[in-house]
Amino acid sequence: MPQVSTAKDRPIRPEGAGNAPLNIVRGQPSWGIPSSRSRAWLTRLGGHLGPIEFKLGSRTIAPLSVAPWAEERLAPGTPPLLRALRGDFFCAPFGGNAAPWHGESHPGHGETANRAWRHESLAHENGKSTLHTSLVTRIRPGRVDKYVTLIDGQTVAYQRHILSGSSGPMNLGHHAMVKFPETPGSGLVSTSRFVRGQVLPDPFETPGQYGYQALKRGALFRTLRRVPLATGGAADLSRYPARKGFEDLVMLTADPELPFAWTAVVFPRKRYVWFSLRDPQLLRHTIMWHSNGGRHYPPWNGRHTAVLGLEDVTSYFHYGLAESARSNPLSRRGIPTVLRLDAKRPTTITHIMGVAALPPGFDHVREIRRRPGGIELRAANGLRARCAVDVDFLARR
Repeated sequence: MPQVSTAKDRPIRPEGAGNAPLNIVRGQPSWGIPSSRSRAWLTRLGGHLGPIEFKLGSRTIAPLSVAPWAEERLAPGTPPLLRALRGDFFCAPFGGNAAPWHGESHPGHGETANRAWRHESLAHENGKSTLHTSLVTRIRPGRVDKYVTLIDGQTVAYQRHILSGSSGPMNLGHHAMVKFPETPGSGLVSTSRFVRGQVLPDPFETPGQYGYQALKRGALFRTLRRVPLATGGAADLSRYPARKGFEDLVMLTADPELPFAWTAVVFPRKRYVWFSLRDPQLLRHTIMWHSNGGRHYPPWNGRHTAVLGLEDVTSYFHYGLAESARSNPLSRRGIPTVLRLDAKRPTTITHIMGVAALPPGFDHVREIRRRPGGIELRAANGLRARCAVDVDFLARR
């Protein structure tokens, strides 16, 4: 089943993060965002968006994961990112950031995923609910403003991040994590057209560190249906969960000429689809993190299973700012792995995710097209579904 928040929400007093009420939701102080067909929570720590719930008829769908240790007491020194880990979060810079860049030493996935955000406002206007939070960054001084919007009558979440006051190269993006039923192959994964697919060139996990991976390092591929395995043969990445006991990471580079890029996961037995939409000029790649119990060190301990990270980024894999900003195999081919921030001109990143009901028999999404009032999703077998979405939200400002 999709993961639904079952913990009782407990109000607490805000502590230096604006004057809005906070609730303890799955172990984290969080701000709520309501609408007629959805409800979302944003953690103060790290700004993680989750749980998020959508109403499809009489059903409540919660498609994103929450870490199984969310309400446990963790060891001292556990990064804030892992304490809050859930849903989707914005990363700037994206990745491990083990190497400094021009004197900047960022935490994994950046301050935006680890520090406490400040509440600015929660506005309700014309059927829209928008939560505005902010973060003043210290390592590279600047500011990030986060806006999360839910619209009455829709099963969609809109996110806008505005980076201002800082300059230089920055790799960044969203880190959405979809939770699948444990049944192998229960979800069907597809994306818009990509021009390059590659498995992470370096080891993602190693047995000596109690981690395991299955795919062939650095392998190039043209289709998700056939990706080389380290032991020979190939894996079908269009069906998940798979390869129980392993963690793997691949990156897809979208065709920049697309009007928008998309990722979709169909759950045939549940008759719904999760999807994300983005501008491929701003978020050029999708990193797919297959997390299926391949990490046996704390706090993972082999129990983070059937989770697929679908991470829309401009980055060189998940290495970090230094590796993305300097010359790398992708940038040498003219494929961007950073954006250039300008202190005098804010950079705006937009992202859409949502769910839609499907007719019986709908299989892999083959195409998502814009239609009046939203989008149409077309299956490989010809079936169709529609969803109300404001695609204009992605237009560059």
